[in-house]
Amino acid sequence: MERKLKIVTENCPQNHKCPAVKVCPVGALTQEGFEAPTINYDKCISCSKCSNFCPKKALVL
Repeated sequence: MERKLKIVTENCPQNHKCPAVKVCPVGALTQEGFEAPTINYDKCISCSKCSNFCPKKALVL
């Protein structure tokens, strides 16, 4: 079963630059302004680094 990253926007405060964007080793997360990050599923390797890093649990694998 393939794991797929999801963003729980209700948990994302969307009032700062998302620190998890920098943690992604393959650049699969991007962010416009202070909006919730977006996921490029073609790049995402489901490593869970971003979901483990997010203190608000807005990134879920």
